Amino acid sequence: MSAMPTTAMILAAGMGVRMRPLTERKPKPLVEVAGKPLLDHVLDRLADVGVTRAVVNVHYLGEQIIRHVAGRQHPQVVISDERDAILGTGGGVVRALPLLGDRPFLHLNADTMWIDGVRPNLVRLAEAFDPDTMDILLLMAPTATSIGYDGNGDYAMAPDGSLRRRKELQVVPFVYAGAAIMKPELFADAPQGEFSLTRMFDEANARGRLFGLRLDGTWMHVGTPEAIAAAEEALLESVA
Repeated sequence: MSAMPTTAMILAAGMGVRMRPLTERKPKPLVEVAGKPLLDHVLDRLADVGVTRAVVNVHYLGEQIIRHVAGRQHPQVVISDERDAILGTGGGVVRALPLLGDRPFLHLNADTMWIDGVRPNLVRLAEAFDPDTMDILLLMAPTATSIGYDGNGDYAMAPDGSLRRRKELQVVPFVYAGAAIMKPELFADAPQGEFSLTRMFDEANARGRLFGLRLDGTWMHVGTPEAIAAAEEALLESVA
């Protein structure tokens, strides 16, 4: 069992192509769901579990995000500026490494949303992370009960939490929910420039050090304008 990381990274540099036309003039992390920007949903969740520092990377319309988080104290927001380059999900972490420290950190997509079960999933993730046997622990959502997701899943998961990536044409029961704990030393030999975080997942998997934790609650995939209404309805029902 590990302590809750005090530092998190939030990926907020994407172009938001699938969310057009809402993202033609604002970045996807500032698109509102239930009256609150997606990014604020994530930052509030981090504040609730005691994370004190959030590194937010920016690229597309990044100045809007920088202005939006300028006064934020809980957690304190540090910007990793990628407006000069397209780095991808993996390259973005490499650039942010000097800001993340030398301990395992939380890693979240700016558009990930879920409704917690009995206990916060980020607390469960921290408790389940074992640095002796794991390099990455992913929060995994069951595809069958997720809202707004109609894909074929990302991984199959063994009873011990070890993951097996979906093969082409295969259907598997779990999708990555956009939240993880990972070690900074994973990126010691990572390439410079643009690359996908999936590469690091695959390398950890090959070492037998990629694990998953089943999300307790309901995950919402807010990938398109149409998905916003479904997410808002689920949020309303959860507090009714």
